[in-house]
Amino acid sequence: MLKLLTTSLLFLSLSSYADDNDILTVDRTVSKNIQLSFPNEKNIKPKESDFKVLNYVLMSSDTGERWSVITIENTASGNRSLENNQIMGLFADGSRFVPQDNKLQFEGGETQSITVSFGEYKFPILAIYTSLDSL
Repeated sequence: MLKLLTTSLLFLSLSSYADDNDILTVDRTVSKNIQLSFPNEKNIKPKESDFKVLNYVLMSSDTGERWSVITIENTASGNRSLENNQIMGLFADGSRFVPQDNKLQFEGGETQSITVSFGEYKFPILAIYTSLDSL
């Protein structure tokens, strides 16, 4: 009985520990004034769009999940659909990735905040941008 109780307590503490590693924390913000000049030999860019990133908050977990809350403006006067390939994240090793699938409708001139996942990756995100943002 004691062995069963000990095993149960160990299992509960390990599952509790695993859940704590999934908690997202806000990453330290990188100044927008910093100039990043990673090589981009494959010319990886976000798809052209009428969307502009106004600001973003980067988040991560101990297991390497990378997330961001992004405030985006539709600079066009007409309705537009934001798709994942129109947003790009620049990572600390120079890699560039689009967030996981998402699609959001915007009215002309509308601003919205969205939360997107960039999956798991060893290096943190340094910047989020669209084709209208300079990087």
